[in-house]
Amino acid sequence: MRDGIRRNMDNRTAPFKRCDVFETHSEEGYKAALPGIQMKTLCYGQRTLMVEFLLERGSVLPLHAHPHEQTGYLVKGHIRLTIGGRPHDVTPGDSWCVPSGVEHGAQIVEDSVAIEVFSPVREDYLPR
Repeated sequence: MRDGIRRNMDNRTAPFKRCDVFETHSEEGYKAALPGIQMKTLCYGQRTLMVEFLLERGSVLPLHAHPHEQTGYLVKGHIRLTIGGRPHDVTPGDSWCVPSGVEHGAQIVEDSVAIEVFSPVREDYLPR
């Protein structure tokens, strides 16, 4: 990327703008995903998308599955995450990976903040 060109895996090139590779922190831009769950897309590229989730104690992310691989990191709080039928108590500093198509969900034990990355990019999470 030294020459201002992003190289694709197949070595094709596409120009990029500075805003495509760096975003500054802002308290704005959160939207309700579900009751007690706020989300904000932080940044995204051609193959990945990063989201911050603000999770209120007592809220529930119902079991669901999607074609995106999903990796996550708990910044603060405590959640009970179920991946493929296996429950995990998740505390700050813990991370996870949900393979494509695997059912997962969460119970929010304490107010929490999680960062998750999706691949491929979730079109439904792109800023409008």
